[in-house]
Amino acid sequence: MGNTYFFTGYPGFLAQALITETCSSHHPIDHIYLLILPEMKEKAQRHVASLIDEKKLLRPDQLTLLEGDITKADLGLNPSTLQTLYSVVTHVFHLAAIYDLSVPQSLAEKVNVEGTKHVTDWAKNLKRLERYVYFSTAYVSGKREGKIYEAELEMNQSFKNHYEKTKYDAEVYVRNHRGDLPTTIIRPGIVRGHSLTGATIKFDGPYFILRIFDQFKKSPWIPYLGQGKAEGNFVPVDYVIRASIYLAHLSKGQGKTYHLTDPAPFRMFEVYEMLMKEYLGRRPKGRIPMNLAEKSMAVPQFRKFTSVQREAMSYFTYMSSYDCRQAYRDLEGSGISCPSFDRTLKTMVEYYKEHKDDLDKRVEIR
Repeated sequence: MGNTYFFTGYPGFLAQALITETCSSHHPIDHIYLLILPEMKEKAQRHVASLIDEKKLLRPDQLTLLEGDITKADLGLNPSTLQTLYSVVTHVFHLAAIYDLSVPQSLAEKVNVEGTKHVTDWAKNLKRLERYVYFSTAYVSGKREGKIYEAELEMNQSFKNHYEKTKYDAEVYVRNHRGDLPTTIIRPGIVRGHSLTGATIKFDGPYFILRIFDQFKKSPWIPYLGQGKAEGNFVPVDYVIRASIYLAHLSKGQGKTYHLTDPAPFRMFEVYEMLMKEYLGRRPKGRIPMNLAEKSMAVPQFRKFTSVQREAMSYFTYMSSYDCRQAYRDLEGSGISCPSFDRTLKTMVEYYKEHKDDLDKRVEIR
């Protein structure tokens, strides 16, 4: 008998990649259920069609789209659907969240915290459940600095934005219910495009730097932003997806939390230099104090001009280092590892150049 999967967060960036890779993996599949918001049905159907008709990864009878909402009790599903799911689902991947550094507090709490509580409580009813995989973020560490370990969470930290705080609150809830569920918690770094193709469906994180270069490319000089000594922990989506699927099916992965972060990250000033050299063929000159850059991004007109979220600036300054030795120990022998940023930035920049006009508008800058 094969596995029956249930995913939230579809058809988001990570969920699309995760489902595609799951279908390509060696794990036997009986059925895949995808929880979608009604307004996302058309987009979801397009991706499902590519899996079935183009890539031939699934038969039509192996996949079901379920219209629902994690912010509602029982995920907004009808009783007959719930009973079916209770008896067949073996693996739950909970990815649904508001992935936005500038998200308002009320919305972040409703989706990220209350939604996760609903999914977690719902999963307790699954009779065949083998693994509940919750996607958190490495940045539940908030404003903590120094070495951050995978087993740590509640360390009296404060937070840079509502996204971090609500993902923290959600992970606290999941961890408190690990005795009721066979749980694996995934904490990615900042996810970027595919390491080989550069493909992505969102341009945030390190792409904000490329946006700055776009706006100032005619300037005779482009300065560094602050000292840039913080680590830039950017991980390609294919590493996050392959590692997550492997760890989700690994028996010793139950009950663990994994940092899917870069074990050898570059400093932000190095990332800045490499991206500018690849994108513009230039090097930074001079330096703008980070407090001035942050004040500039606080001005709505300047923020719109650069297309950069003001909350992103804080990631240039916090001196946090994410220990991922537990993840690497458990991935040993799988052939899965995080490729170095410098060896994969070329495809990342090429993809951005080709698609920036189409995808930039998908990231809302408030």
